[in-house]
Amino acid sequence: MIANSLVSDIAVKSHPLSHVDDYLEVGQKAGASDIHLGVNAQPRWRLHGRLEPIWPDAPRFTAEQTAALAEAFVPSVYKDELNRRGDSDFAYANQFARYRTSVVRQRLGIEMVFRVINAHVRTMDELGLPERLKLLTRYQNGLILVTGSVGTGKSTTLAAMVEHINVERHDHIITLEDPIEYILKSKNCHVTQREVFTHTESFATALRASLREDPDVIMVGEMRDLETISLAITAAETGHLVLATLHTSNASRTLDRLLDVFPPHQQEQIRVMVSESLRGVVSHQLIPRADGTGRVLALEILTNTPAIANVIRENKTYMLPGIIQTGKKQGMRLMDDTLIELYQRGVITAEEAYARADQKLLVRQQLNT
Repeated sequence: MIANSLVSDIAVKSHPLSHVDDYLEVGQKAGASDIHLGVNAQPRWRLHGRLEPIWPDAPRFTAEQTAALAEAFVPSVYKDELNRRGDSDFAYANQFARYRTSVVRQRLGIEMVFRVINAHVRTMDELGLPERLKLLTRYQNGLILVTGSVGTGKSTTLAAMVEHINVERHDHIITLEDPIEYILKSKNCHVTQREVFTHTESFATALRASLREDPDVIMVGEMRDLETISLAITAAETGHLVLATLHTSNASRTLDRLLDVFPPHQQEQIRVMVSESLRGVVSHQLIPRADGTGRVLALEILTNTPAIANVIRENKTYMLPGIIQTGKKQGMRLMDDTLIELYQRGVITAEEAYARADQKLLVRQQLNT
């Protein structure tokens, strides 16, 4: 049951509201991560990882209502895209926050989903990230990969790491994003933020151009294709620190995905390049807390060592979990070990730990001890 006190300032009878900002304000105040406004559905939010109605007794939207809401806030350039393509993704900002916004035309009409972007760029300490990750940001070159499924906090971690560099170093940082999420103000570094499809036609085009802009650090919002991945590895090899994301669940799958995208005749060369340039892989999960008060971040961390580099060169990524498990002195940890630790501390339930584990039989044994 939603805590009605969170939205008591706007009565159920006032729905439908006149503008998307009104719904976004309610979600922002409650701490929701996403707001869904769709035809034949109640206004919903994702709160602590659960998608639920904002008001349990609220009426459902009609197609005319969602179309009117979209008409009132979607910029004209994106309306043209929506009409032509049937969907549009962009960053939307109001007085409360910024939102990663998706507007789509579906069977029943127009549907909108808003991902809340915190206006405050949280530091690595505020996020509770391990000190070892700060060491990764001090490399002058190489590749750092932040991975996880959608909505697990990759962008937040990436922004915190870039902001740490922004404060600690005196460099040129270029970010390539779709869309720009966190606004990064230049501090000791000069920060250039470019939005794909607004300031450039693709990640690959922007990444190629960035190499001529005297960068020291390049942040790639998402490595989606062979060309972007190839350029990112080349940039990491040629004296730049590259931070990027992939939608993979752990370190071994990340490296498999990174290498398998290349044609077979290139893979041996790429394995050598990655083994030398990789600095670390940070994999994310966000898990509901046992007390229902929010979600907790669970991490798997790989840092490159001679043993890791050798496994990558020899194409034996199946050996990575064992090396990570024995590499705790180097700051490494397995996701399964993190899940067990969170359960033992009473932060998450046994059911959540088991459901999210990779080696379920081994984790079940630990949970039952």
